[in-house]
Amino acid sequence: MPRTRGKGRRELKRVPRSDATLPEHDRGALPEGLLTRRQLRERGLSPGGHDPVGVLRCKYCAYRPDQSCNHPQRGWLYVKIARPKRVPTLAQEWALDRAMAARSTCPACKRRYYFCLPLRTQGCCDPCARGYEPSPDTYFASTAPVTHRLAA
Repeated sequence: MPRTRGKGRRELKRVPRSDATLPEHDRGALPEGLLTRRQLRERGLSPGGHDPVGVLRCKYCAYRPDQSCNHPQRGWLYVKIARPKRVPTLAQEWALDRAMAARSTCPACKRRYYFCLPLRTQGCCDPCARGYEPSPDTYFASTAPVTHRLAA
């Protein structure tokens, strides 16, 4: 009896490469001036609201030159003319730090940990809930009360 495919796999529509909405490029033949989002990020740039101008075909589709690549592994190509990444202001960094402090500070012992605490389900940190002393390398060692310190 033939095996059926699992529910997690979905069938992809086969679209002829001539009907693709954007031009597609194989990994070895990428024209000058087109970059992926990762390459833009490495250069400190962002697409700046521009739509992609091409598709970088996935490795699997290199064996199917007549079909369009519609896999999730495909990459979007952007023009090299992009904006610099936005740099957050000091007020935005303070707001993010206050939000992270609220998620990583135990309300019972007032320690600020290096990770987010299960405050919604447990209400406090594990050492407070289970009654043991936490390891000193898991929280900020400070004698001052928890204030808003920039974690970054």
